[in-house]
Amino acid sequence: MKISIVGAGISGLATAQAVLARKPDAEIVIFESEQRIGGKVWTERRSGGYLCEGGVNGFLNKIPRTLELCDETGLTPLLSSIAAQKRYVFSRRGLHKLPEKPPEFLASRLLSVPGRLRVLYELIAGGTNNPDETLAEFGTRRLGREAFERLIDPMASGVFAGDATKLSLKSCFPRINEVETEYGSLLRGLLTLQLKARREGRADAPGPGPGGTLTSFANGMSELTDTLAEQLGSRIRPATPVQAITRSGDRYVVQLNDGGQEESDLLILAAPAHAQARMLQSFDPALSELLDGIPYPALSVCCFGYQKQHVGEVLDGFGFLVPSKEKRTVLGTIVDSNVFSGRAPEGSILLRSMVGGARTPELAKLPDEQLISLVSDDLRDILGLRAEPEFVRIFRHERAIPQYIVGHANRLEAIDDQLRRHPGLVLTGNAFKGVSLNDCVVNAYKTAGALIPDVITDQMMD
Repeated sequence: MKISIVGAGISGLATAQAVLARKPDAEIVIFESEQRIGGKVWTERRSGGYLCEGGVNGFLNKIPRTLELCDETGLTPLLSSIAAQKRYVFSRRGLHKLPEKPPEFLASRLLSVPGRLRVLYELIAGGTNNPDETLAEFGTRRLGREAFERLIDPMASGVFAGDATKLSLKSCFPRINEVETEYGSLLRGLLTLQLKARREGRADAPGPGPGGTLTSFANGMSELTDTLAEQLGSRIRPATPVQAITRSGDRYVVQLNDGGQEESDLLILAAPAHAQARMLQSFDPALSELLDGIPYPALSVCCFGYQKQHVGEVLDGFGFLVPSKEKRTVLGTIVDSNVFSGRAPEGSILLRSMVGGARTPELAKLPDEQLISLVSDDLRDILGLRAEPEFVRIFRHERAIPQYIVGHANRLEAIDDQLRRHPGLVLTGNAFKGVSLNDCVVNAYKTAGALIPDVITDQMMD
């Protein structure tokens, strides 16, 4: 059996790994348009000792499948520091620590007293007949306007670099939607699930946050994709763009930009949705149009390094997010040197700020000098940084994180309907059912299990 995979990001690499784990003699070829392997996993070790993540900065260790992939590849994960548990929101010209426990919430000044009382009202807040609410509609209805603006809105930018007035709750955060449906209240559902976990003696009691510990590797996230690429070896063909997809009998034909072509029994597209749309434009125009309708706003990642002797300890935690109401350039900033060891040289700190996204994509496209100036202004106002950075590196993503806007679930159903016309054609990646690295890995193994079901167990699919 011959399998072609298009895209050598984490989705394509993990899918190849999962297929070979089930069928070691499978003939696999992986086409990657770029010379660099890894997609949105993009680590650089810069001169002077700074280690910069241009994309994914880690994964939560609550998902066994990703940890199993690390074991399969022989990698040792690196857990984030305890300091990474402290997260902040910049609001009303000040940084406010996100509450982790009910007493902290009641004492926090992130929300006003009426705002905190409105959150407690969530226990009896009304439901909705809207089957596909935006995050803004949901957050305002259940928690109130203030909680939406200072909690939900920055969360949308932190996870998706997205616009909470457009993102779909049930597509972006399906578990939250399920809890409301089942328990009629988020707070009631959370308390019920926590009590159940305690009765069962489980240590994984659900909390208000996503759960798990942020995890990476000593040499950054590219250690995972680089190791997978090394083990897959000559199966990967970098700098080999795919122009189009056709059929020859029961086989798929990958038409390459250099005029070559490759036939296969199964074809897995693991490239971004807009790239899949371009490849499928002639093969299935309706499917192509559906894929091309998934938005990908521009995003720039700005890494700034400072010597501690000039700036001191700028923040004692993970970093901060900025609500859209604050009208700032940065969506948020991570103090990478607080989160993982080895990210900055001795005596230095490394900050990583995100700019653009669905809110202000035009800012991500500004020239370097202007972008550096605007980010520096925000870091000065928010963190009190007066010194000039000794190191700057900007990573630009013309099309960054796919946006699960309202209607996304219906779009996926329509895509599935079209795919039924093409047995052996599989679409995967972060454009469909989860944008995180964990989601990509889990979906990769589900893809392999669906293609090669005879040797996969239900336990391995979890």
